[in-house]
Parts: sequence; C-alpha cells; structure tokens
Amino acid sequence: MNAFSRRGACPALSEPMQTGDGLLVRLNPVTGGLAPNLLIRLGESALRHGNGIMEVTARGSLQIRGLSAESARMLAAEVDALGIAMRTGMPVETGPLAGIDPQEIADPRPVAERLRAAIEEAGLTGRLGPKVSVVVDGGGQLGMDAVGADVRLDAVRADAGIQWSVSVAGDGRTAKLLATVDADAARDIAVAALRMIAEKGREARTRDLSERQLASLAVWRSFAPPSVLPDISPIRGEIEPSSPVSPISRAERAQHISTFAWEAPSAELPISPLVGEMSGRTEGGAVERPRLPIGLFNVDEGTALGVALPFGSMPAQNLIDLATKAAELGSTEIRLAPGRALLVLGLSPSACASLQSTATALGFVTSPADPRTRIAACPGTPACASGRFATRAIAETIATESPDLLDTSLTLHISGCAKGCAHPGAAMLTLVGDENGAGLVVDGTAKALPAGYRPGYDAARGVAAIAASVRGERHQGETAAACLTRLGAAGIAELYRRNQ
Repeated sequence: MNAFSRRGACPALSEPMQTGDGLLVRLNPVTGGLAPNLLIRLGESALRHGNGIMEVTARGSLQIRGLSAESARMLAAEVDALGIAMRTGMPVETGPLAGIDPQEIADPRPVAERLRAAIEEAGLTGRLGPKVSVVVDGGGQLGMDAVGADVRLDAVRADAGIQWSVSVAGDGRTAKLLATVDADAARDIAVAALRMIAEKGREARTRDLSERQLASLAVWRSFAPPSVLPDISPIRGEIEPSSPVSPISRAERAQHISTFAWEAPSAELPISPLVGEMSGRTEGGAVERPRLPIGLFNVDEGTALGVALPFGSMPAQNLIDLATKAAELGSTEIRLAPGRALLVLGLSPSACASLQSTATALGFVTSPADPRTRIAACPGTPACASGRFATRAIAETIATESPDLLDTSLTLHISGCAKGCAHPGAAMLTLVGDENGAGLVVDGTAKALPAGYRPGYDAARGVAAIAASVRGERHQGETAAACLTRLGAAGIAELYRRNQ
C-alpha cells in the first residue's frame, strides 16, 4: 500500500493521500502562518493544480484538495519555490497567538522547540505513528484546551514561577495529569512518554500505556538527558521513584484549564486523573466552551481578526480575495488556527472592521454566534469516497433553516460514514450515513446504532422537525440540549422519521 492510499496517515506535501475527489495534501508552515501574498500564491496553486477547494483543519493545518499525482508534484515544486518552510516530523503544536498574546502565561515556543530537538535527538520521529502529537500550551486568549494530544504541556503559575503541567491522552479537560514541573523536566517526561509509545509500535498511543508506565512518568525527574532515554525503560523498572514533584493547587489548575471533576488517585497510580466528558461534548453546560478563534483579539502589536471557514472548507478564490483585502489593509501575517480558522495580524481596529465586512460577504464565519459553529461536518460526498451523502450541503441547510436549535448547549455532528472523522466524541445529535440512508444517533457517536433513518437528501427536513418541536416545548431559559433530554431519544427519533 503506497502513501497515496494509506489510511490513517497524515497527508504531507511529500505524501499526498487519496480521497474521493483526488489527492489531498496538508501544509503546516513552520512559523504557524503566512504573509498574505504567500497565501494568495498558494490559493492560485490550488486553482491550477487541484479542484479549487482549500481547507483549514480542526488542528489548524492547511489542506489543498483534488490533486492528481502529477499536479501534486507540481504543487510541491511551487511551494518549494515560494520558500515556505513546512513543518515535518512529529507534531508539537502551540497556540495560534503564541508569543504575541499579552494574556498568555508563558510563551510556549521555546519549550516546543527544545522538545522538538529532544525528540529528534532521541531518534523517535520515525518510530511513532502519524497520529501521535504533543501540545505545548502557554494559555491566554486562545489556548489549546480543545485540541487533543498524546502529551500535553500546559503553562501554570506557581510559587516557584512558571511551571508546566504534563498530562497525557486527551484534551484540556480529559487528559490525565502526571506532574507539574519546570520546563526541562516537562521536556524529559514528554520524551520518556513518547519513548514508551514507540516501544509498543506505530499503532500505539499514550492511551495504551499501562498504569505502571504512567506511574513511572509521574515521578520522573530531569536526571537523564533525552539522548540516553532510549536506553532507559520504565517498564523494566530501571527508573526509581524520586521525591514527588510539587503540584500546583487545584485552584491554579482550574484557572488555567477550566472546570474539572477530580477523583482520588489510584493506589497503584500516583496520578491525579482529570475526569471530563468526551472530547467535544458540551451538552448540559457541564464544561465551559473554549473561546472560538472568531472575532477581535488584542495582541502585542495591534489587533488580530479571527474568521473561520464554514465546516473548514472554502473555495480557493475566496481565500485569495480575503488575503488580497488583508494585504491592502496592511496585514503582515495570516495565521492558521485550530478550530478551522484564520487569524489576520497587523491590523488597526478600523481595518479589522473593513476586513470583517469583506469576510462576511465572502461566506466566512465572522461571529461566534453563527449557528455553523455548532455543526461538525466532514467533507462527505463527493470529496470523500467513504461518504454516503453531501454532509456540508445538509449542514448549510440546517444552519439556515433551524438556527434556534443550534445554541451553545448543543453540537450537531454530520458524518458521511460511521468513522466520525469530524467529531470523534459523542454529540447530542449525530447524522450518519450508511446503506440505509441518513441515520440519527441521539447522545452518541457516529459509530453508534442509529435510532431512526430518512433519505440522505432529506435529512435536513428531519432535523427541522426536531427544531420545531424544541421551539414549541422549550421552557423559558431552557437550553436546546435540556429540552431534547426531556423529549427523550425515542421521541426525538420519531420526530426525525416523520413525514417521509
């Protein structure tokens, strides 16, 4: 199986991935962003060599779709000629405002760079699977709480100054906290965790580590340089527990990450696991929704404007037009942001207002209240060969016709197949395609058994019926999710199936 067809791989520029509409490449600029003129040039390349569709992923990568084997090579040559340095190796991700956010606890970029170097020095890059990743989060206006990772380093304020909380296997709410240490020790713990994953094979993730391994990581101290880590295996007991690290208070942790439920550490596992809902779940208001990368943000020099691509996708010409207007208004950089968004830097407040108006006219999401922000939709047909219906066309219809259903309490997931790529966690409502049509899953994932079906082309009408019932049954001050809970799964499924 070659790189063009291998599933589960990351479609880098040198290894495009086959999809339903041709080859797909994913670009991650080293700087995290691009000058407006470079984004314009990439858009022009997408028009020449692809199908004219560009995307920004949930993790903030840029994708170009619809390439052939030959046009992918021409695209790669043009990117090389532009001199855009692309990130390679295992992802070590920082926030989109890293280094320029006056509200961040610490600039995460130096820690991330040292960690990248340590991973290379330890020889781990080629031994880890393509989905393994690390997040280094300095906090601030746009933290990385919503981004899942195998290892997380989160900056926190402590009596000893800036420390880094190291956790594994989750996002900012669900990851298990191991220790809170200085930057060097955090780096060493992260590399040791990655070493353990590598020993288990390329399919392994931190969720596969045993309690004993996690316990060894929790008491790891910075006594061994990363270059010797491959010779040390906590599985075999070579690492003796050292004196416990000084944890930050629960209050300090809560200030940085949000709202957590804590449980007592296991007798076998000296770790304080963070207990949270499934990734992406916000129904019922149990956990505060992270701030979306949409709107105005104060940065060290001027103001940044955030706009999102609806469902992560936009015609390349629209991106070209946006970048052209940004350049005319004096923008110096456009950064890619997790949450399928772009952050335009170097603007005055008046320039932000002008660009925001242009972005709205071009179809970008410019308000956090836009109902499209409550819908997670995969590419669907024809872009994905596994898709059973046109997910994003249905999503647009639902956002237009049933916006009152999509309040902040609810996520609607529209998945062309049972893989659930756009939203792996549970959602209050999920539309999923299979051989029977568009199935409805209530409070579950795309992999769950649907409670009811209707034809894929008609799925939006079924959701409209649910929205109408919520509109009539909703109590004053009640969220859509709470109302749906009262209606019950059977009642919701019946509403969805009616009038076919």
